[in-house]
Amino acid sequence: MSYPPQNPYGPPPGQQPGYGYPQQQPSPYGPYPGGQMPGMQPQYPMVMPGGVKAARAIMFVLAGLNVIGLIIAVMGLGSVSKAAHHTSPYDSADTTSALNVGKGLLIFVIVLIVIFSAVAITLALQFGNGGKGVRVGAIVFGVATTLVSLMSFPFGLVHTVLGILIIAFMSKDESNRWFVRPRY
Repeated sequence: MSYPPQNPYGPPPGQQPGYGYPQQQPSPYGPYPGGQMPGMQPQYPMVMPGGVKAARAIMFVLAGLNVIGLIIAVMGLGSVSKAAHHTSPYDSADTTSALNVGKGLLIFVIVLIVIFSAVAITLALQFGNGGKGVRVGAIVFGVATTLVSLMSFPFGLVHTVLGILIIAFMSKDESNRWFVRPRY
């Protein structure tokens, strides 16, 4: 036996360090060259999680409810416009200004409904292939829906609950993993 004792697991004496197999860059999908080892659970979900599916369905439901509200708002605008045309010139200025304020408010509501419907449909359609921005956008949409629906509380109760559900489903870890998964 020679002194000092040799390490049986180290490189043989006189061999260059790093000689042998070429070094490979670590894979972002696991420690193995082709990705994860077969039989291991994937790091990212392969199918859309249930919470993400539920949030997407809620966004489509909200868009449908908004379309119903849009129809009602347009019918209300038609009624207010008809009433404004049938006022006599001898009516008070308060009546005319109230009708004009009503028309302006209804036009604002119609524009708001169209914007919210378009955003809901656009975000919901991007859930399958969107990135982290879609998740953040859905959370912001849920917060905005909740805040706007609180301003019209008794009528917007359904929107309030659905907005809170969107926020809850999109804030889960499984949702985060879905939206940061690698796309091929």
